[in-house]
Amino acid sequence: MAAIVLQYSQIPKDTTIKIFEAYYAGKYSTSKHGMAFIMVIIGLTGSIAMGKSTTAQMFTKMHIPVYDADKTVHRLFERGGEAVHKIRLFFPQSIVDDAVDRVKLSAIVFKDTEKLRILEEIVHPLVNLKRHQFLLTQQRRKTKIVVLDVPLLFETRRRYSCDYVFVASAPKFLQRQRALARKGMTFDRFNAILARQMPDHKKRHLADFVIPTGLGKAYAYRVLKKKLSKIKTD
Repeated sequence: MAAIVLQYSQIPKDTTIKIFEAYYAGKYSTSKHGMAFIMVIIGLTGSIAMGKSTTAQMFTKMHIPVYDADKTVHRLFERGGEAVHKIRLFFPQSIVDDAVDRVKLSAIVFKDTEKLRILEEIVHPLVNLKRHQFLLTQQRRKTKIVVLDVPLLFETRRRYSCDYVFVASAPKFLQRQRALARKGMTFDRFNAILARQMPDHKKRHLADFVIPTGLGKAYAYRVLKKKLSKIKTD
């Protein structure tokens, strides 16, 4: 596929859902005065309690912009968040003080596939829009590398276009230990979450780079820096 080059004059200042999205082998490409600029997009993922969030913080420490899908959902669910009104219509029991109570909402949709589908139809378009806005902003800034922190990146791969995928991984016993230390987590809930996620060994097989998080943060950081040095940004 030939690169589709975006002219800055073509992008409305009040861009909403109609984003001019351009792909070339997974890259966003913008142009100003005829000079094309290619931005490398890294997808970061990992199963529950594998150290993905910690790895994302390491990218931030290296001054690489990170789009965090989970944090985006948190903001959408806060008082005044863009998802609150529609969620109130379908799941009024989940609203507390004009915000979405994630624990209550989870209890409502957790084992009901139809309700989960409705929730996803509300949330996914908003999350996708925020992701596109993030990428567009970084294009305009001519950022060389950006990271999309997406928990279910492989499970929903068709929705994302990344040049490289990094997977955070750790031994199973450590994953279980970390997960069960979380507030409100139980064995049943943990196993149910795992059942909806691609197994770690498959993610590692599909990844371009694997970041081991079970040997301490310092080691993981060194590995991440080494892996990043292999990525060309020119």
